[in-house]
Amino acid sequence: MPKTPGTPTTDRAMPRRLAAVGALLLSATTAAVLPPNTALAAERETVTTHAGATTAQERGRIDAYWTPDRMKLAGALVPEITPLPEDDNTPDDPRPLPADTPDPGAVWTHGGAVDRSVGRLFFTFSDGYDGSCTATVVNSANRSTLLTAAHCLRGVGAPATADTWNHNLYFVPGYRNGTKPLGGFSIRTMATSSRWDADRGGTTSNDVAVAGYDTGVLVANPSTGGRRIADVTGAQRIAFTPPTEGEFVHTFGYPKDRLNNPAATYSGSRMIHCAGPARPGPQAPVLWGESCDMSHGASGGPHFARFDPATGTGTLVGVTTTSEELAGGPVNTLYATRLGDSAHRLYDWAQSRAL
Repeated sequence: MPKTPGTPTTDRAMPRRLAAVGALLLSATTAAVLPPNTALAAERETVTTHAGATTAQERGRIDAYWTPDRMKLAGALVPEITPLPEDDNTPDDPRPLPADTPDPGAVWTHGGAVDRSVGRLFFTFSDGYDGSCTATVVNSANRSTLLTAAHCLRGVGAPATADTWNHNLYFVPGYRNGTKPLGGFSIRTMATSSRWDADRGGTTSNDVAVAGYDTGVLVANPSTGGRRIADVTGAQRIAFTPPTEGEFVHTFGYPKDRLNNPAATYSGSRMIHCAGPARPGPQAPVLWGESCDMSHGASGGPHFARFDPATGTGTLVGVTTTSEELAGGPVNTLYATRLGDSAHRLYDWAQSRAL
């Protein structure tokens, strides 16, 4: 992102400690315009899966690992010396936001279903440093399915390689100022498109993302009381339909650039909202975005069509991937991987997983 000079991608050529800074809006560090990857297009796409916390012992360990201080500092370049961010105590406003009101970026204070079904997704890189993204609980057969960005789960490379996947994954719905208002949920299993299995020596995360494959799915473990996540948080609608230019879209996420850049606006303390008409990225036309000042940490956050500010419900049509640095267009544009056939394949796989 341009707000943080030198921000890396998540490719393993970069030190993992540096990758923790962003976690993880992809940024253009290779070329201004990335050509189509014909090798990706020629391969048959499948679902690549990875196990998470499958035992009670592992679930308990992960729950204990994510303390308030650790959550507040997830994404800090040097957490050992980074001050804890101050709480964001922006007053809640029970009045609904007027429909179709453009918003370039502000703390979401209007409550509703989105305040429960969207949350901060925490994880640990292979070098031990922590990061975070954003994820959403969606309607599903198993009432346990979440969507995020694929690059929040892994980088390109062989899926069996130990450092391809992040670990300690933990979803906190409605996260606010280091608290877990609805509890925390470890992740039982996760999946990305097989496009991320590409040879990391010749294909980057950017290549895969601009081709439209930056969607990841997760299946959450039940709560400590045995309840499935959608029974605790509610769930948002989901659709796999082509985008329409000018469609009014609402976007949510947990950006956290201020942890490493005191001049930045957000530190991950509260959920941020943007809204506006969607448009395709000039340099990555399969990505669609809206005016928004969110940055790293917003990755994987929902882009809702037909969003009702009075109820906080909408239809998930995309997940945040990158900014104008990679996709082109006006400054402060936040682009989504729109949900199509690839995402539908992942969703069908996830919602069929039994707990």
